[in-house]
Amino acid sequence: MATYLEIPLTADPQTFRITLSGIDYQMKVQYRDAGGTGWILDVADASGNPLVSGIPLVTGTDLLGQYSYLGFGGRLWVQGSADPDDVPTFDDLGIGSHLFWVTD
Repeated sequence: MATYLEIPLTADPQTFRITLSGIDYQMKVQYRDAGGTGWILDVADASGNPLVSGIPLVTGTDLLGQYSYLGFGGRLWVQGSADPDDVPTFDDLGIGSHLFWVTD
């Protein structure tokens, strides 16, 4: 059975530390308006060394799927409150759109 942990976000650029599946990470979330990119996520190890950068917060896919070789031990998933496919907008990150850590 899958376990879901919501990563609390607000509709502001932010950098924070979080422990996921027993591993400490630093995450940075920022909004890029150019080209309609939207919200993006950078993940670093506990020391701040980049692991993956520039992941768009999109729905319907494991954001870490293409990085499975890094052994994260879970999946990052974005989902809208009203509709699972609602992509986060500038104003609704953490309100109408949520980021989840999913483990099996």
